[in-house]
Amino acid sequence: MANPYDLLGVSKSATEAEIKKAYHKLARTLHPDVNPDKSAAEKFKAVSAAYELLSDKDKRRRFDAGEIDENGNPTPFGAGAYDRGGFGGFNRGGTYYQTHNINPEDLASMFGGSGGFNFADIFGMGMGGNTGRRRSSGFNTYDFGGSFQEPSGQDVSYELSIPFNLSVTGGETTVTLAGGKRIKIKVPAGVTDESTLRLKGQGQTGYRGKAGDALIKIKVEPSHLYTREGDNVLLTVPITLKEAILGTKITIPTPTGEVAMKVPPYTSSGKTLRLKGKGVTGKGDLLVKLTIVLPETPNRELSDFIATWKDPTPNPRKF
Repeated sequence: MANPYDLLGVSKSATEAEIKKAYHKLARTLHPDVNPDKSAAEKFKAVSAAYELLSDKDKRRRFDAGEIDENGNPTPFGAGAYDRGGFGGFNRGGTYYQTHNINPEDLASMFGGSGGFNFADIFGMGMGGNTGRRRSSGFNTYDFGGSFQEPSGQDVSYELSIPFNLSVTGGETTVTLAGGKRIKIKVPAGVTDESTLRLKGQGQTGYRGKAGDALIKIKVEPSHLYTREGDNVLLTVPITLKEAILGTKITIPTPTGEVAMKVPPYTSSGKTLRLKGKGVTGKGDLLVKLTIVLPETPNRELSDFIATWKDPTPNPRKF
């Protein structure tokens, strides 16, 4: 991969905001969803990898210091390994000798760390008991008690917007990962906004180790019909005055399709009917709130009838 700063078109002194802005600008034109060209897909992959490195403060610092390369892999000795500043020197008999304080663990890593050859013994670190000394970064992780552990790659975070209905019913959708990789994922029924799905092994690949995970933050798109209340789904449905008085059967939408619902006679505005099993799949119900809607324009026949009608209903306002 080329220099990540050059790929994003920013200087080495660019701020985090400038790096993010540059990446988003390139992604809008190179993303496979908007640009099917193969060369654009390759460029998007490289740009995404560059952004992944430079957006991580620790990785950027290590890259700038020469401790890792543009692919995130550790360099053999880090910054200054071949400069005199990286070595200690001494003079003996007119000859200048250079020494380097090389960690035996680094040597073990470079030579594979296997085959029964223990660099710790050579450098006098000993095996005595359960020292349990482990490396927290760099190459492989060693325990001088004899065990060996490969480091895992870092987790990578993404955002995924899903329709409201999918959050209720659950199902499959597709997510695009770094480099333009597209995979199908299963969204569980009842997933909520801001929740996170973990995709094992889909993160950054570690140095000679297993990959980290992809963390998918879910953004549930709002619905113009429904709202959520726990596992129940709420829907407001208008009915006419005649339907409210005489009762009727109406067709209403649900997250899984249309169903017929019976409105009983003399239904007051604001009454809520419950449809079992029509909320979050396997968990909740659909709560249908009915509202009586009068004609938008005055109806003389209705007005004359109401004016002469002797309403037997007691005063409903009991404050």
